[in-house]
Amino acid sequence: MSNTKSNPAPEREHRDERERQDERDRENARELGAAGSQLSTAPREESVANLPAMGVIGWARWFWRQLTSMRVALILLFLLSLGAIPGSLIPQNSVDELKVETFKKAHTAVSPIYEKLQFFDVYSSVWFSAIYILLFISLIGCIVPRTGQFIGQLRSRPPGAPKRLTRLPAYTTWRTEAEPEQVREAALAMMRRRRYRAHTAGDAVAAEKGYLREAGNLVFHVALIVMLVAFAWGQLFKSEGGKLIVEGDGFSNTLTQYDDFKPGSMFDSDSLAPFSFKLDKFIGTYERSGPQIGTPRTYEAHVTYEKGAYGKPQKTVIKVNEPLVIDGTKVYLNAHGYAPVVSVKDASGKVVYRNAVPLLPIDNNVTSTGAIKVLDGYRDKNGKKTQLGFQAFFVPSFAGENQGTMFSQFPAADNPRLALNGYHGYLGPDSGLAQNVYQLDKSKMTEFKDSKGKQLKQRLAVGDTMKLPDGAGSITFEGVEEWASFQISEQPASGWALTGAIAAIAGLAGSLFIQRRRIWVRAVRGADGVTVVEMAGLGRSESAKLPEELADLAVTLNAVAPTAPGPDTDPGSDAGSVEESSVEPAEGAEK
Repeated sequence: MSNTKSNPAPEREHRDERERQDERDRENARELGAAGSQLSTAPREESVANLPAMGVIGWARWFWRQLTSMRVALILLFLLSLGAIPGSLIPQNSVDELKVETFKKAHTAVSPIYEKLQFFDVYSSVWFSAIYILLFISLIGCIVPRTGQFIGQLRSRPPGAPKRLTRLPAYTTWRTEAEPEQVREAALAMMRRRRYRAHTAGDAVAAEKGYLREAGNLVFHVALIVMLVAFAWGQLFKSEGGKLIVEGDGFSNTLTQYDDFKPGSMFDSDSLAPFSFKLDKFIGTYERSGPQIGTPRTYEAHVTYEKGAYGKPQKTVIKVNEPLVIDGTKVYLNAHGYAPVVSVKDASGKVVYRNAVPLLPIDNNVTSTGAIKVLDGYRDKNGKKTQLGFQAFFVPSFAGENQGTMFSQFPAADNPRLALNGYHGYLGPDSGLAQNVYQLDKSKMTEFKDSKGKQLKQRLAVGDTMKLPDGAGSITFEGVEEWASFQISEQPASGWALTGAIAAIAGLAGSLFIQRRRIWVRAVRGADGVTVVEMAGLGRSESAKLPEELADLAVTLNAVAPTAPGPDTDPGSDAGSVEESSVEPAEGAEK
């Protein structure tokens, strides 16, 4: 076996090269000095090697600097977006508790896991609130020091020129017979005409432009805070409810009037805006032919509303996405359906019930189903008080006898039919349990039978009557009215959220498309008595536009201070040629 040793020479050369590069970087930083600093208000990231001394204060300082760094803010923003995904895909208790219960029954395996992870209450969960609050703190901790730095930069002048302009990314130079003072005065006037912040610092003119980049960055972060505050405020103080109203009926904005109501955790019922409205009529028209047959063309609710207890009645029309707005509360048109008008007589022929009964649509052609409940006033043939219940199936446009199943052929009420089957007994309204108004609890009900002992059921046209067996009375289909469903919602701070969103977009556009850059123009007398002009530019990041801009400025200044003829002058050259240079400046270009 032979012993093989690695050659240490390449490793030493590589290490020496790294040391030389580090030394060059340090030298560049020393030479640029203030000229290369403060192009951004972003806080400096600390490396692991530069952690503060151990201890409570040291760890607290380190944690705070990490939390307020842009990297952590972006991570928290990503986590907030990621956390909102289950809130969009999984039913939420704050939106629809019935859907949550249905989901739990259909997914018995994952529902306990989701419940422990608070996936059914995402936006009020501990983990989502923690992300939300940490992001809020991170943005504030990031913005406050950066705002102070930015204000300080606005109040200060652009830094003076570094010793060697040739080390900057964009550089050009030429010799001119104009006096140095004359060149500097012309450069200062040119920069100010181009809306640079400029002043003369020693033998050079220092100019800076693009402050709106940092302003846009700060506006974006402030707008995010405004959006977070507005969202939180809206969730805490919001109110949202639904109400189904039949033509001719009305609504008053009080808690008892809602069919369902979902308030925010800090909502106060006294803050409900005082108003009322009445549904005069609902108008719906539909496409009669073509591939879009049945598509709504007119879908609007004509209402009369009043502001306050003694407000003057005013008429308006509520359309889809065109809500009625009253004192910050919005009334949206949500849905539409039909309410068959039925009357019920008891065994003595007395009308004990007459009402328009809203039914729920089950398809796009408004085929509807529901229940008719007669709770009071009915007596059977023996004079005994009892209750009646009817399962109802309604089609606004019946295809006709022997024309297939009983489903509507069109959304408009062209040929309405009402199919009924009845029960008598106890509906359980005072059992203490919540009941669905569109379903019958038949556990304590007895089905009506016809003369053949089969289920009593009948299909009724408008004006038809279904007689109950043994002289128990009758039910008559008298006509059809329409109903509309409204969502009444108050979302505080929604205007602030919109303003924040617009400001965030504007600030982001400014921070992305505005380039902050500095230009220096040095004019000194060379050893031969001829003025040497040097121009250089520096931006936050190297950009193709910076050399182009410097070249344009150089051409403009060269018109005032033209290139001096000399034995070493190339007649074809001009001051517009700008290159990234690392060579030493021309003789006499340094102080």
